[in-house]
Amino acid sequence: MQAKLYYQDAYIQTFSARILKQECDETGNNFVVLNQTAFYPTGGGQPHDTGQIAGRAVHNVEEVNGEIRHYFETPIQQAGSDVSCTIDWDRRFDHMQQHAGQHILSAAFDHLFGYKTVGFHMGAENLTIDLETEELTKEEAAKAEELANQIILENRPIEIKWVTEEELSQYALRKETKVKEDIRLVIIPDFDYNGCGGTHPKATGEVSAVKILDWEKQRKNTRIQFSCGSRVIRKLGEKQNVLLQLTNLLNVPEKDMDKAVIRLLENEKQLTQALEQAKESLLLYEARELAEQDQTVMTKVFENRTIQELQKLARMIVSEHENSLVFFVATDGTRLQLVCAKGKARTENMKKLIGEILPLIKGKGGGNDSFAQGGGEALLTGEQILDKLVTLVN
Repeated sequence: MQAKLYYQDAYIQTFSARILKQECDETGNNFVVLNQTAFYPTGGGQPHDTGQIAGRAVHNVEEVNGEIRHYFETPIQQAGSDVSCTIDWDRRFDHMQQHAGQHILSAAFDHLFGYKTVGFHMGAENLTIDLETEELTKEEAAKAEELANQIILENRPIEIKWVTEEELSQYALRKETKVKEDIRLVIIPDFDYNGCGGTHPKATGEVSAVKILDWEKQRKNTRIQFSCGSRVIRKLGEKQNVLLQLTNLLNVPEKDMDKAVIRLLENEKQLTQALEQAKESLLLYEARELAEQDQTVMTKVFENRTIQELQKLARMIVSEHENSLVFFVATDGTRLQLVCAKGKARTENMKKLIGEILPLIKGKGGGNDSFAQGGGEALLTGEQILDKLVTLVN
């Protein structure tokens, strides 16, 4: 533990160390092991530190088989050398704020409602905890957030104690510890006692704030998404920028934003419905115009039309003309789409008919004896396909 400087003082930003060895792991990544380090390795839900060693960027830190490996893109220098090391303090302090904030929020849910935290993840943007409850109300979330921020405002000390397994009975732990030796407790007096190997600030006030952002059911648990510390300020700024843009675009004050958006969505829904009705009317007009050709077999090649439009046109025609056959082809230059339909007075099998054509264009499709559709590559022109279909039914 003496070599893990982040446990002696989480605020260490620079230090000197000696390279004990420098190797590549089984995947070919370069790493060094130091005689002591303040770089925190990934673990316990907390991401690793970054920074520099001997002027080289450290992009990953892991503890493997009891040794802490610091990973680089290229080797540094030979083992045995002394090097200067610098922690990326902004990243480290952010992790300290987030991890301590998680302890406080988890303890708040536990104190108020008995909801245990059964999972924790610290992401680059937000944190999540999984609570052992299938339901969470807005009122419960608000009360837990209020208590968490009250504990932060009181600026209670955050204490670190190393204890033995026998000494654990002296503390009202929020959850059982997984380790049986070198047990590290993170304590907020009269509020939270928890085994943890992460880095934390000296007092709750340094967490600044906790804000719950959202939650969702996750199997039999509830996953809470939240932010702490400087992330809360940053997110507030981001959301404020979005609100300002929306107030300018919609020309409404912030307090009326929800009403304005609801009106906008309702208008869009009405416009969409009107547009769909107009499309239906145009398709019906087009279908009647095609039917006026007074031909038993109706054929046409369309440019850049959807298969859905062709299907609607064909159905409109055969529903009104029982003795008709309809063959439509749509092309976009690279692919062909084909619709075959018949009125109920006809005896031809559309599924069988289209099955004669699709292999010629490396296509696939399906349907039944009355209506079939498919598509494939533009290996033939639309006119050539129609000619073949007409030949097959004559």
